[in-house]
Amino acid sequence: MIKNIFFAFCLVLSIYTKAQEIGPLISFETTLIDFGIIENNGNGMRTFGFKNIGDQDLIIKNVQSSCGCTIPKKPAGPIAPGEKSEIVVQYDTKREGPFRKTITVTTNIEKNPISALKIKGTVLSKK
Repeated sequence: MIKNIFFAFCLVLSIYTKAQEIGPLISFETTLIDFGIIENNGNGMRTFGFKNIGDQDLIIKNVQSSCGCTIPKKPAGPIAPGEKSEIVVQYDTKREGPFRKTITVTTNIEKNPISALKIKGTVLSKK
């Protein structure tokens, strides 16, 4: 009987402990960067800052742009709980006119592994 009570106690304790773990979670400073109006061949580099607000390492598995005119760069390694990092995005500012692009971020977050980041703006014509 005592073994059964002890087993039940251990089972409840392990379930409770597991419920307290939330895993990795990502919180972006912003999910939209507006370049505004920029010069042709101007600085097309912007940074999306984020923080791992979870309790396990966050891994950015992949970052992919909606076109070849935007090149995103992901962090090299895992981001520990409470740590900050960034995704750097380079837009080709030799392309004239308005633009609106999406960067898809794939992570190791169990419930919602995909986040969408957006950039927009207008590149002026060559002078």
